[in-house]
Amino acid sequence: MVEYAFYRDVWAGEMTEQEFAAAERAAAAQLGRYKRIYRVTAPEEDSEALAVCAMAEAIHFYEAAENGQLLAGMQLGSLSQTSAAPAPDVSPAAKSRELYRCAGLYLDIRRDEQGVAACG
Repeated sequence: MVEYAFYRDVWAGEMTEQEFAAAERAAAAQLGRYKRIYRVTAPEEDSEALAVCAMAEAIHFYEAAENGQLLAGMQLGSLSQTSAAPAPDVSPAAKSRELYRCAGLYLDIRRDEQGVAACG
């Protein structure tokens, strides 16, 4: 479990504590699934916490996208700006790939060869 203070102070995240708590639970559960499927090692002391923070941010993004809450434009006084960027792929496959990518930024994730016991 990653504490909100770590997310806020070390990761420098901007989610509220409630948003992070929900996203962190989902990210930790996904990391648990990776650990059951793959051989996951943390090369640094905070690697696992950093991976959970990255995955939580991705989960939060996908939830916002799925709920139509992505910022397409903004207005500040009389100035406004809109984004012409294409809508992101929010399919389950794209979300799965992104979560794996986020975890892999901080953790070494490997599938052991079939029939070969993992040493270590």
